[in-house]
Amino acid sequence: MSVPSVFLEAVALAHPSWHPALRSGLAAVAAADPHYLPLLAADVYLPTNGRLFAAFAQPLEAVRYVLVGEGPYPRQESATGFCFMDGAVGPLWSEQGLSKPVNRATSLRNFMKMLLVADRQLLPDATGAGAMLTVSAKARAAGSACIQTLPDLQRNLMRHGFLLLNAALVFRTTVAPLKDAKAWQPLIEVVLAALANRQETMPVLVLWGKIAAWFDTLPAVSHFPKAVAEHPYNLSFILNQDMQRLFGPLHLLRQADN
Repeated sequence: MSVPSVFLEAVALAHPSWHPALRSGLAAVAAADPHYLPLLAADVYLPTNGRLFAAFAQPLEAVRYVLVGEGPYPRQESATGFCFMDGAVGPLWSEQGLSKPVNRATSLRNFMKMLLVADRQLLPDATGAGAMLTVSAKARAAGSACIQTLPDLQRNLMRHGFLLLNAALVFRTTVAPLKDAKAWQPLIEVVLAALANRQETMPVLVLWGKIAAWFDTLPAVSHFPKAVAEHPYNLSFILNQDMQRLFGPLHLLRQADN
């Protein structure tokens, strides 16, 4: 049961600490379904440019949280290999509040508003457009301590030890996402085992929406502490106090040296 070279080449772009686990995970995927990887290699899928294992740029020993998404965004410019990080989003702020790309990305918009409430920059009962004008003006002001772009937010997440993992590592227009997620399950289980076998404290699994129910079916998950919430596309996510307690102390919207 050989693994197509395109996937082994993608492993090479991950941090070296992950190489043994990812190779073992690919072998486990091939053992579970010998046809899956060869057919995928011949198909069109996202993310492109060998970024299948981009999330594993985070060193194994540095992982403190595993934020799990369902799968890549269904657009080439958006699918980066990191969950919830939309490659089409640049600036976070505008004169109207949040930038248009952020406002279009409902989950990102609600995630940012939750962070702002947790950071006491927004009041829980005032998270609408008017309040965002004030927050944005402060964020864009000269000398502001706020981050300015989505890549800044991604760097802050990784600096705090987040592994930004998708349950399904690929998106295809011709295949149901759940089918691809099930095919990648053996690799996800190897990844979780690698994290569980470290000598350090177990990382927290951050599970949102349907992905929480799906991950709870994996035997390895029982060993991990979990932070579970509704999916961020729900407005209620903004006021989720469990998420505010988890993310608030991290100050993800502040520049790293502030």
